[in-house]
Amino acid sequence: MTLWQLMRVGGVTMYVLLGASVLSLAVIIERCIYYRRRSKVKRQDFMLRISKEMEKGNLAVALALCKDTATPFSSVVAAGLDLYGHTDVVVSNAMERAVTVETVKLESFTSIVGTIGSIAVYIGLFGTVLGIIRAFRDISSAGGGGVSVVINGISEALVCTAAGLCVAVPAVIAFNYFVKKIDGFITDMELSASETMDLLTVGKR
Repeated sequence: MTLWQLMRVGGVTMYVLLGASVLSLAVIIERCIYYRRRSKVKRQDFMLRISKEMEKGNLAVALALCKDTATPFSSVVAAGLDLYGHTDVVVSNAMERAVTVETVKLESFTSIVGTIGSIAVYIGLFGTVLGIIRAFRDISSAGGGGVSVVINGISEALVCTAAGLCVAVPAVIAFNYFVKKIDGFITDMELSASETMDLLTVGKR
């Protein structure tokens, strides 16, 4: 069967699943590009450069380096360096807020993929149930048709379940990948915040 024939057999449910698939794919591509762009710089290398500049007393250069580096942890470090000279509590709170802001950005749209991964199978099953009901109704109105007609109707109805699985599986895999990736970003931000506090504490001495 061609794709168009499958869409006709599945009915409205197939169009819903197609829309969910397109939306899920768009979010997956956008998030992968977003994460890749913010993973180009390693935290260890970045913090080493910040440490060297702070040892030289070049706070302005360190801040400029943070602004020129497009990573979540650079924004956290910048939030701390901006408040150099303030109390540890003020600096720590500023970096915690920066971690929260960056985490929200990292999690943007990921819930869409997670939701699609969770409900796509159920949408497919719903379409299958409707298809089976329609098949038995047609058999009843036709006054028979034999086992072959029943099997044919059920096989066509199962197309929706198969489509639901095809949409759900990639979405679940992508969502789990996003969660792991975000956890890695959060770890980097927390470590960077801790190292920045150490640098600022040493700088005050």
